[in-house]
Parts: sequence; C-alpha cells; structure tokens
Amino acid sequence: MSNPVVLEARDILKELGQGAGKVRALKGVTLALHKGELTLLMGPSGSGKTTLLSILGCILTPTSGSVTLNGERVDGLSAEELAGVRRRNIGFIFQSYNLFPTLTALENVRLALDVRGASTAETYIQAETALREVGLGHRLSSHPRNMSGGEQQRVAVARALAGDPSVILADEPTAALDSENGHQVMALLARIAKEKGRAVLAVTHDPRTHSYADRIVRIEDGLISGEERQVEARKNVTRYDLTRRRKANG
Repeated sequence: MSNPVVLEARDILKELGQGAGKVRALKGVTLALHKGELTLLMGPSGSGKTTLLSILGCILTPTSGSVTLNGERVDGLSAEELAGVRRRNIGFIFQSYNLFPTLTALENVRLALDVRGASTAETYIQAETALREVGLGHRLSSHPRNMSGGEQQRVAVARALAGDPSVILADEPTAALDSENGHQVMALLARIAKEKGRAVLAVTHDPRTHSYADRIVRIEDGLISGEERQVEARKNVTRYDLTRRRKANG
C-alpha cells in the first residue's frame, strides 16, 4: 500500500508564450507525490521538468488541469493566495544555493522563517534545530564564503526544512557539488523524506542520485514517459555520514 498523497497534479496542460510563439510545455501530465518518499524527475532539456516543478511549487498556474495540496485545490487561487500556500507548505532548494553572503548560516535560515511570519524567538529555535538536523550545528555563525559548496547546500536544505513544510522541491540540488558532497546531500534528502514524512521531489540530470530515490519519473516532450520504483532506496540513506553529523553537532 502506497503512502498518502500530499501533492498531486492531474491532467496538467501548460502553454507558454503568445500567438505564433506559443509553446505547449506540458501536454497532460499527471504526477502524485507521496508522504515519506523521495521522487526524482528526470528528462532532457526542454522536456517540461522546470515548468512542472514551478506548477507543483505554486509558482506557475496551469492552463488547464488540477493541482491538489494536502487535499485542497490550489490551481484556481490568485497570485497572492498562491504565495501564502508556498510559505506555509513548500520548501525550495536550488542548484545555486541562493544564500545571502552577508548573513550567517543561522540568519539565512531565520530569514525564511521571518517570511513565514514566525516570531523572533521561534525563528532562533527553529533555525538552529534545522541546521543541527543537517549536520551544521558547528556552523551556525559561519558566512557562506567560509563554507564549502556542500555545506552551503546543506544550509539551503535546512532553510527549506525550517517551518515544517509538507513538500520539499529541489531543482538540480547536486549539480554544483563534487561526488562526496553530492552523495551527502542526496542521502540527506532521502532521510528527510523518510524520517520527517515529507514528500520530496528533485529535478536532476545527475546519475549519482538514482540510488537514493524511492521512485524515478521520466518526462519527455511535455509528457510522462515512464516511471520506476526502487525497493532498495532506503538502504542508501546510510551513505550519509551520521557519525560525523553527531560529532559536528556536539
């Protein structure tokens, strides 16, 4: 029996552009994200991956079709309402980290909580907890320029995790990382899905990510072209160095 569906896009059609330049980026896509699972979305450039991620993340609205988040339809909401849905329910992770260079790791995570409307006292506690959960308890006061790429991406993961979202969406989270850090970040995302009960979706071209996924969905020419489940994915969470994480947190 599969885990409960947290986020579902059904029969999604998305047209971009105007007139002769109009392009049908998605041609009737249906995809469900389940609680406690890490799903990979893979496909060539121009396949519709980013457009689908933006619709699932309530950044774009579909031309037609429905999007349901935690049992509620969100595809007909206004831009302001969609922004509220994003703040309450969705954490984003990007290839380029998108950290503020003049802020510490703790301040970068706190800023995301401030946007969600948390009180000052809550932001300190939640930000520190999130950073310790990704193995950065020793880096709370560090600035991005003094951190490795892997550490910066883990700050980005902590920022997405803070505020307790039900869905985490990652866009090429390992593309800028070396092999060791790429494995650590993917194992971290898999652990978050399983231990925290989040629905996690990562758009990726990186073959290193395959073994960490519960499911791999392939998209091509605006349509889902295939899907496979990986029964051994749970074992690969152990590739993340939990001993080093505990030592880092003191």
